[in-house]
Amino acid sequence: MTLMLSERISSDPAICHGRACIQGTRIMVSAILDNLAEGVDETAILKNYPVLTKEDIQAAMSYAADLASEQTIQLTDL
Repeated sequence: MTLMLSERISSDPAICHGRACIQGTRIMVSAILDNLAEGVDETAILKNYPVLTKEDIQAAMSYAADLASEQTIQLTDL
């Protein structure tokens, strides 16, 4: 994980069952990614989650990209 990600993304078993969250919040990376996948733009995400920054959204996308490059998922299984 790059420095930017380690500064912005955290995982703690006591918070959101250990799922990756934006550091210092209970906003899961998956919530940000779900919004983006549904076509919600960055401005709307920032309005819906005022504690987030543009850099947090970028970190969430980078986190997902890192995971995608490390794991292979059979698309027929989805």
